[in-house]
Amino acid sequence: MAINRRDNDLQRVFTRRALLLGTAQLGLFGLLAGRLYYLQVLESDKYALLAEENRINMRLLSPRRGRILDRFGTELASNRRNYRVMIVAEQSRNVDATLDALGNLIQIDEGQRSRVKREIERHRKFVPVVVAENLSWEDFAKINLHSPDLPGVQLDVGETRDYPYGAAFSHVVGYVGAVSEAEIGNDPLLELPGFRVGKSGVEKVFDERLRGRAGHSQLEVNAYGRAIRELERTDGQPGDDVVLTIDAELQRFAVDRLAGESAAAAVMDIHTGEVLCLVSNPGFDPNWFNVGITQAQWKSLSTDKYKPLINKTIQGQYPPGSTFKMLVGLAALEAGAIDANTHVFCPGHMEFGNATFHCWKKGGHGTMNMISALEESCDVFFYEAARRIGVDKIAEIAQKLGLGTATGISLTAERKGLIPTRAWKRGALGQPWHPGENLITGIGQGYVLTTPLQLAVMTARIANGGYAVEPHIIRPGDGLGPLEDQRPASQRYPSLNIKREFMDMVREGMVRVTSPPRGTAARARIMEAQYAMAGKTGSAQVRRITKLERETRVRKNEEKPWEERDHALFVAYAPIQSPRYACAVIIEHGGGGSTAAAPVARDLLLETQRLDPSRRNRAAPGPTTARNPQPPRGTGAVSGAVSGAAAGPGSGPEQGG
Repeated sequence: MAINRRDNDLQRVFTRRALLLGTAQLGLFGLLAGRLYYLQVLESDKYALLAEENRINMRLLSPRRGRILDRFGTELASNRRNYRVMIVAEQSRNVDATLDALGNLIQIDEGQRSRVKREIERHRKFVPVVVAENLSWEDFAKINLHSPDLPGVQLDVGETRDYPYGAAFSHVVGYVGAVSEAEIGNDPLLELPGFRVGKSGVEKVFDERLRGRAGHSQLEVNAYGRAIRELERTDGQPGDDVVLTIDAELQRFAVDRLAGESAAAAVMDIHTGEVLCLVSNPGFDPNWFNVGITQAQWKSLSTDKYKPLINKTIQGQYPPGSTFKMLVGLAALEAGAIDANTHVFCPGHMEFGNATFHCWKKGGHGTMNMISALEESCDVFFYEAARRIGVDKIAEIAQKLGLGTATGISLTAERKGLIPTRAWKRGALGQPWHPGENLITGIGQGYVLTTPLQLAVMTARIANGGYAVEPHIIRPGDGLGPLEDQRPASQRYPSLNIKREFMDMVREGMVRVTSPPRGTAARARIMEAQYAMAGKTGSAQVRRITKLERETRVRKNEEKPWEERDHALFVAYAPIQSPRYACAVIIEHGGGGSTAAAPVARDLLLETQRLDPSRRNRAAPGPTTARNPQPPRGTGAVSGAVSGAAAGPGSGPEQGG
């Protein structure tokens, strides 16, 4: 009985344990089944996506950058094939040996070798690293020929920016360069290796418009991230083309005409505001920045005393000299300080207080009215006009004519110049305005600073009868060919509210400037009557002429060091009978405006009228193979912002107007 009872107890224990174990197993299998159901049914889409993401690698594709065209469709910035060679460390038995072998075929300097090794260390061994790009076809073919002996070397054909005219459009079109850390932001497109963004000029101002939208590629990869094959490819959306108002033919003519000079020139339509030519010389080759400028190239540009990186047309600030006299005459007429019958006698100087203000003509001009004073560029007449009205009245008209403020043209780093007032001097220098400074301001010296483009705008507003034309460099939409809208400025822009009779007097003076026998620019006039121009000469001092020099002998410009010679200026419009184009030219340290700047302006206006960009038929747009070499470097330096403080009471004005 005892044995049976013990067996029964053991049986009950075994049964309880089996039940507990079975329950536990059932619960465990239930949990596993539930988890499997959750993962494979409820969460199937999520994990299928994750698995697919592990298998599929999405990569952005750079879009083709939009072109920059002149008004007739000539390509000023386009895209060309980029032949490049890369190395895959995993496939190369010895990276150094492979680089040595490549170095026997193409030039590879120590900087390139160091960069390649750094990038190989940062990336996985199967990721291609660029060794050299923008190779010539000859070098590319040479590497192809020897590729069986170059383990790990890969050849690739992509696209890169190209500037076929080189320096001729460097300051207008600008250039692209590698993306800096500060520029990356939240746009993943900017993180693509080798992607370029606009750094200056139109390339920078319209960078997003030119950039386009990225495409993408689906690559099947293995567990290590190595690409196996491309599954799908969607090309990016190319950037928009940008059409400029510039006439490439006229621009190239201007570059050639200014070769050998440190200078700037601007030509614009006085009715539409279209800028047809905008040249700063010397320029630089923008292709250097695109392909990666070398230290030697950067040093040559940044240390060059002629400052080729400065766009003188909108960044160079210069005293306007006698080109300012038209504005002073208008201000005096508007203020009622002078009229058509006002006469001033010029003995060659003017006494004011204890200072003597000299005219450029030592013996004087005799009796002058406003028109004859403009014709012969008499300083004494405008000393007197400025004395009567003061600097604030001059500043008021100057601002109406577009001086002292940025024009707003779509280019980078434009400077606004300086038109002084009494309040400006008190605020900026903490000094009162002296009456003698009115006289210096009256001939465009002292604190007055302008840019060449501002002078072109001033001339255009005078030539069109007093309407606030604004310069622009971008054409809307397709924008190719001649304008359909030929309305005059009076129907496009607001009036400056300057009396027509005063404008007529100033224009008559400008016509006399280019007319014999007394006009200061008569020798540089356009002989063809239908193309004849009116203008105003100017020579701006960059140093003060001392009293001792006045008493002994004032050196001629050609006797001075280049940096001490006067700037030569000329502003003009043409044709006289029906004005259409305005022009401004500055030759840095060129001497007299009549001898250095006026002949250049004459040639530019004559060529502009012969080409007549406002009416010429459009050319067929498309790639061009023409290439304009960098123009010869000028013989002088860019002075940048010339200090007006160098000319003060007692200093002489321009020589030769």
